Amino acid sequence: MSEAATTPPPRRLGEIAGLRIVPRRYYGRWVAAALILLVLAWIVKAFADGQIAWEVVRQFFTAPAILSGLVNTVIMTACAMALGILLGVVFAIMYMSPNPVLRGVALLYIWFFRGTPLLLQLLLWFNLALVFPTIGIPGVVEWRTIDVIGPFMATLLGLGMNQGAYTAEVVRSGILSVDVGQTEAAKAIGMTRLTTLRRIVLPQAMRVIIPPVGNEVISMVKLTSIASVIQYSEILRNAQTVYYANARVIELLIVAAAWYLMVVTILQVGQFFLERHFSKGRGERRAKAAPAGESAA
Repeated sequence: MSEAATTPPPRRLGEIAGLRIVPRRYYGRWVAAALILLVLAWIVKAFADGQIAWEVVRQFFTAPAILSGLVNTVIMTACAMALGILLGVVFAIMYMSPNPVLRGVALLYIWFFRGTPLLLQLLLWFNLALVFPTIGIPGVVEWRTIDVIGPFMATLLGLGMNQGAYTAEVVRSGILSVDVGQTEAAKAIGMTRLTTLRRIVLPQAMRVIIPPVGNEVISMVKLTSIASVIQYSEILRNAQTVYYANARVIELLIVAAAWYLMVVTILQVGQFFLERHFSKGRGERRAKAAPAGESAA
């Protein structure tokens, strides 16, 4: 088809130039936004008009029992995540080991702790004395299990070992994301397997590992509330103890929710900066590679 046949006549071009540009109307978005605002306004009005003693919320927001539960929640989150990350790295390495025994143990660990409910695991640890009355080295040193595995230790073992199973899969995916050429180059210069993992693979895998582990830390803050069933004194359990005494149920639940949200918000900010730190080099490489790709095109 010739160029003259495809070119509009001058009169048609003038008509097109005189047309008014009308932006597209997104009526569905406006309707959805209006409905969401109405729902939010209804929720706010319900809380404002409801039988909520906001003075009680303010009074118990910094009550010693609530602050003590907050400290216990933060401590348990830190300890359980430290144990979970340590176990996750160890079992991820075992999972990828050529040794069939190590690989089998890692598979069994991940299978069990990912396949049973967390609440069940907490109850098992808390009642471990029914299976093992004493723990230690027989004939050398022994302790009564009921004295060792209290609410804190049962919660730590339950949350930490459960987290380790999930972290192992996260670490394994991060290690697999590193190009195999990095490992081969390290072997070529005489690095051992562990040295390669510590100095070459894991630093590069952190970019993939940090986001899901950050999410797991935030989840751990909330998972500590499950430990209230085995008498661990975290925020929710202490709030329940208070409202059992004064019957201010909704007020104490609001206090607990507010503290959870504050802790999670702080962790989200920390996760953001941590992710940006580990992705810094990748962003610079992309910025440098863009002009080269454009020039090549």
